[in-house]
Order: sequence, then structure tokens, then C-alpha cells
Amino acid sequence: MARAEDPLSSKSLETLQRLGIRHEKLSRTDLEKRYPQISFGPVTWAIYEPESGAVMARRAVQVLVEETVRNGGSYFLEQVLTPHGKGKLDHITTRDGSSIAAGNFVFACGPWLPKVFPAVLEGRIYPTRQEVFFFGVSSGDRRFAPPQMPVWIDFGNEIYGLPDLENRGFKVALDRHGPPFDPDTGQRLTTAEDLALVRQYIAERFPALKNAPVVETRVCQYENTSNGDFLIDRHPDFDNVWLVGGGSGHGFKHGPALGEYVAARVIGEEKAVDLRFSLATKNRVQKRSVY
Repeated sequence: MARAEDPLSSKSLETLQRLGIRHEKLSRTDLEKRYPQISFGPVTWAIYEPESGAVMARRAVQVLVEETVRNGGSYFLEQVLTPHGKGKLDHITTRDGSSIAAGNFVFACGPWLPKVFPAVLEGRIYPTRQEVFFFGVSSGDRRFAPPQMPVWIDFGNEIYGLPDLENRGFKVALDRHGPPFDPDTGQRLTTAEDLALVRQYIAERFPALKNAPVVETRVCQYENTSNGDFLIDRHPDFDNVWLVGGGSGHGFKHGPALGEYVAARVIGEEKAVDLRFSLATKNRVQKRSVY
């Protein structure tokens, strides 16, 4: 959803056009006709991608693990200790004392990445506390479920949501960065302040859900770099250790392309790392310039 002057949405439109991705630019009249359950307020136009949708993350990861094991890989849960030294790393150690040897190591630890490598990444990757709310939709009301309700984002209000998928509820969350967050010890209960902000937005944009009950809440985390772009680079002290992070949900959505990009560099098919993804471009000042 976009306003009249909206450079971020305009650039998105240019990208879709340049790459030949199927999309529609909808006017305010188009929006009101297609989505009468939405009160658009200051929104004057929008971009609709009919071949896009929601990624079922938990399911996707489970399938990935199954395929990895089926193809000869191993999978287990353990905490890795921070490696020390320089040059080539021949093994890593886990919390229970186990040793894992490999020719190359890729650390893609999400919000835990700066905890594994604090000397290199502290102040370069910012885990933040993000609250998510699910609201109950009246039985039989299909206006807020696919296909009548799309996945949506309102950049002007820094808020996004998903339709009622699998009867879980109508998801709404603030897209602005929350306060700093420790993924191991941080409080996982949502706050009355964020709920009030979300309810106010729902009352304005989705008036039929104004008094909808909260059926589920989550506290997750973003983990953005200083400028919001991905980190994909070698560890400065180890020749065979790669750091992959700063992705948040975007990293997951770009997963197939990121996997190909990282793999090509780890196995030596591609030598150079794009400057945008390099450690050198990740400053210790948080400035969100890439969304």
C-alpha cells in the first residue's frame, strides 16, 4: 500500500518492471472495488503481485531437513562455542564437548550470530524485539482469508500482515525496529503498548476487526546489519569460515538464491564477494537504508 509520494514503493515498481515479474499497479478506485473490507485512508495506490504469497516457514524448514538427511547429510541441535585462533579452522566445538570437523564452516545463526562472534559482529548486527499479534475472525467470515485478503504491507505506517491462514488468525505486526533483544534471555510476552498501536491501526484500516479478540501472540526478533543489507563474507581471522546473517525474514524469503550465492563462494566457483554484502560495509551505527 502506497501514498502519492512513496519512493520505496516506486522503486519496487521499477524493479518488478525491469525483472518482468507479473504485477498490477492498482489505483485507489481499483483498491476500493477489489477490497471493500479495507478502509484505505491515506493510501492512494498499491502494487499487487498475483503470483506471490506467504511462505510457510516452519513447514519449509522441516522439508529442507528431511531432504538434507535423505541426501546423506546430518542434522542435530547443539550450541556451538566461539572458535579461536587464526588461519584455517579444522574443527568446531559444541557445548557438550563434541567436535565437528569440516573443510569449510558456514555460520548462519540468525540473531545468535553476534553472540557466537562478539569480537567481530558486536554492533554490526542488531537483534531487535518484534511483537506479532493474531486476531480472531468471526466464523464463516472469509473476507480476511485467501483469496479475498492478500498478504499486505503498509510502508507508510511501518506495519504488515497476513490473512487468516489455516484458521490461525489475522496476523498483524509492526515493521519498525523494536528495542535491542537477547534471543536467549529476552522476555517473550507482548506489551500493552504495542497491542494498543496495532489495535488502533486495525480500527482504521480493517474496521470489521476493530473488536476482534487476540488469539495468539509472539515475540520474535529481527537481526539486521547496520544498514539493513545482508552480511555474506569470510571471517577476517579464518580462511574457511563464512558469516551469513543480517537476513531476518528477508533472508528466509531469499533463501534459494542466497544458498546458491553462498555455496558458489564456499566451494570456489565464484571468488569475489559483492561489496554490498561484505563485512567492510557493516558499520557500528544502526542506519536502516536497505529494506
